[in-house]
Amino acid sequence: MLTSMVKEHHKEQVKRKQEQEVRRKEAIEASNELTQSLVDTLNVGVAQAYLNQKRLDAEAKQLHMGATNFAKQTHQWLQLIDNFSSALKELGDVENWARSIEGDMHVINQSLELAYKASRAAQASGGAATGAEASISATK
Repeated sequence: MLTSMVKEHHKEQVKRKQEQEVRRKEAIEASNELTQSLVDTLNVGVAQAYLNQKRLDAEAKQLHMGATNFAKQTHQWLQLIDNFSSALKELGDVENWARSIEGDMHVINQSLELAYKASRAAQASGGAATGAEASISATK
């Protein structure tokens, strides 16, 4: 009787060990599936973050190129405006020079008219003085 109980106990232990082994293998498979599922979920997130970062880098490059081009265009516009401003200043200088020359021509014209009138008056009054002497005396 005792031996039969020991044999029966031994059979039950073997049976329990086999059940435990089956449950252990099922638990390992379930944990592997859970781990794989979690890793896949994380990988999707990481892949999405990587794609977003790649897109952001491309847009940052485009923005940098756009800003560089804008800076170049701004510099060109500033140079163009500076050249235009210099040209306007030169035109103002030419205008002032022309006015100065015009004023000098009026003075010369008036002097010549006075000299001509003086020489005409000298010729009309007797012609004693020559034209050159009359113009000299008229300018004094």
